[in-house]
Order: sequence, then C-alpha cells, then structure tokens
Amino acid sequence: MEVRIGIRDVAREVVFESARTPQEVRDTVTEAVRTGAPVIELEDEKGRTVIVPTTALGYVEVGAQEKGRVGFGTR
Repeated sequence: MEVRIGIRDVAREVVFESARTPQEVRDTVTEAVRTGAPVIELEDEKGRTVIVPTTALGYVEVGAQEKGRVGFGTR
C-alpha cells in the first residue's frame, strides 16, 4: 500500500510502500497528532523507518491496499 506524506514548505512528498493496513497507518498518524507526539514513525516494506516531525506535517495520503499484480499491464 502506498503512503504519501506532504511536508510543510517542502515541494517533494515522502512516498513509500508500507506492508501495514490503511487503518493501521491512519491510527498511527491520528494518535501521534492527537497526543502531540513530536514525531510520526512509520515503516516501509523493506523495514526502513520513516520519521516525520508532527509540526512539519502537511498531509498524509493513504492508498488502498492492492492485491499482487500479475502480468505487464500498465494500469
């Protein structure tokens, strides 16, 4: 599932694939913002950690979880 994070005053998004469900990502982000946590920590599919300061957070876009792709289609 693709996660896109917009950072205030930065033109480029942070984009990565996550093995977590969309609801888990939403819950993590919501909890961090609600409690005033200094950072949001998310992990990508390869085990790398993405850390974003909550004060710099512009938006988080959570994609739908996809089934495995088969073939060479370009949809």
